[in-house]
Amino acid sequence: MKKQTQKTKSIALMGILCAIMIVMSFTPVGYLKVGTIEISLLMIPVAIGAVALGPVAGAILGAVFGITSFAQCFGLSFFGTFLCDINPFMTCVMCIVPRVLAGFCAGLVAENKITIGLHNVRTNKDRKVSVNRGAITGFCAALFNTIFFMLSLLLFFWNSQTFINAVNEWGYKTNNILLFFFAFVGINCIFELIATCIVTSAIGTALEKAKLIDFATINKKTVAEAASDASEKASDIAEKAEEVSESEE
Repeated sequence: MKKQTQKTKSIALMGILCAIMIVMSFTPVGYLKVGTIEISLLMIPVAIGAVALGPVAGAILGAVFGITSFAQCFGLSFFGTFLCDINPFMTCVMCIVPRVLAGFCAGLVAENKITIGLHNVRTNKDRKVSVNRGAITGFCAALFNTIFFMLSLLLFFWNSQTFINAVNEWGYKTNNILLFFFAFVGINCIFELIATCIVTSAIGTALEKAKLIDFATINKKTVAEAASDASEKASDIAEKAEEVSESEE
C-alpha cells in the first residue's frame, strides 16, 4: 500500500512538472528575452524532477523541455527561428537531445552515481544533506544543458556560412571557437546556473519534507567499501593472469 501511494505521488508530481513546463514555455515566466539573448528557466522543473524521481524522469522532462523549445522555433524565438530557417532537422535534434541528456545526467547526480563536491558531505542534519544535493543537482542540470546545447550548436551550425555571418553581425567574434563558446553563453549561463541551483535546492527540501523523496535512504558506498571492491577486483585480475601464465607454460 505504501509503495502504491509513493508511485501515485510520483506520477502526480511528474504530471504537475510537465504541466508547469508547458505553461512556462509559452509565457514570459519560462524565457527572459532581450534581443538575441534568451535566458531559459525551464531547466528548473527538469532538475526538480531529476532530484525527486531520478534519471529517467529527468530525461523525460528534458524531452518535454526540448519539444517545447523546438516549438519556439516557429516564430516565438528569434534565434530558434533563425536556426530553423537554416536547417529544421538539425534544429530539432539540437533542441531535444541535449535536454534529454542534461535531465538524465542531472538524475545521476541526484542519485550520487556521479559524485560531485558536496555530495560527499555527511551530516546528521537531513535538511543540510537535502539542500546540498538539491543545489548541486540544480547547478549541474543547468551546466549540462549549457554544455550539451552549445556543443550541438557548434557541431550542427559552425560550418554554416549563414550562421557565421549572422553572429558576426550580432557582435560575436567567430575567429576562435572557444572564445565564441564562452562569449555566447555568457550571462545566460551564469543566470541559469544561479537560478536553477537556488530554486532546486529550496523545492528539493520541500519535497523531502512532504515525503515525496528521501535522501537519507539513498545507498552510498563508503571509501572503505570502494577500496575493498577495488582490492577484490585487483585480486581476481591477478589470479586470472596467473592462470593464463600457467596454461602457457
